[in-house]
Amino acid sequence: MAGNFGKTRAPRNRTISLVGSELEHYKKYLTDLTSLIKPRSTNDLLVHANSFDALPCLPSRSFDLLFADPPYNLNKDFGKERFRQTSLDRYEEWLDSWLRLCVPLLKETASVYICGDWRSGTAIQRVGSRYFTLQNRITWEREKGRGAKRNWKNASEDIWFFTVSDRYTFNLDAVKHRRRVVAPYKENGNPKDWHEAPDGNYRDTHPSNIWTDLTVPFWSMPENTDHPTQKPEKLLAKIILASTNQGDLVLDPFSGSGTTAVVAKKLGRHFVAIESDEDYCLLASKRLEMAEIDKTIQGFDDGVFWDRNSGRPSAR
Repeated sequence: MAGNFGKTRAPRNRTISLVGSELEHYKKYLTDLTSLIKPRSTNDLLVHANSFDALPCLPSRSFDLLFADPPYNLNKDFGKERFRQTSLDRYEEWLDSWLRLCVPLLKETASVYICGDWRSGTAIQRVGSRYFTLQNRITWEREKGRGAKRNWKNASEDIWFFTVSDRYTFNLDAVKHRRRVVAPYKENGNPKDWHEAPDGNYRDTHPSNIWTDLTVPFWSMPENTDHPTQKPEKLLAKIILASTNQGDLVLDPFSGSGTTAVVAKKLGRHFVAIESDEDYCLLASKRLEMAEIDKTIQGFDDGVFWDRNSGRPSAR
């Protein structure tokens, strides 16, 4: 694997990588375009193919959730693939070229989440609104990144939330956010909307569209890979728990190192994940095998999402 062979890691570095002896083992779990045309089942497929070729092979009206993390309108290398910044109009055309292939694959009750940044936001909203109903825009704090001398540091990204219709799944209780109560208020001597615990006082709050509790994967986290734009498992867990039910089918046309598929597996959902770079497919395959043993998601514990770098004492 070009990105990992020959790398010397620090002893505490937990980045997931592959060695030569593992390649053939994980290749056998990949689905190529030939075998995708007539699959026995569309559940739990890791597809090594270009999305423009793979999407037309999938069955219509089958998916409950589309999560798309496409290349942003930036110059960026993704393994062997390269994306080059273009005009907003051309980027909008490119977004439309793959999104319109996804539309017939979605159930009437499906939800759609599309990731982007401040440069690509206008194009995402315009293209997504051609096919779906816009429900919200989530902004999440991306605490990593370099500072800027003549501009504000880019420390956030966005996720546009669309639905195919007005009938869609949203499991509010599954995505409550547990926060520490700083000024606990009591009524008649009893906690009001919060509960006492041995390690402090907490309140389970409704999730907002501002997410400040995420940690971008880095070298000491067991979910980390060398993919340059890997999303946190916790981010996918919020979306999958909110917008699907057990056994539902999730589509990711830009799978990268497989975070969507991994989290879907951990949470009892099915997936079809498409990625054109074989190296990243193999990383995803390894992560899926690891998820059969370890189903933990950092920051999600006891059925709730905790603030960044917090959680139950036993989970820290």
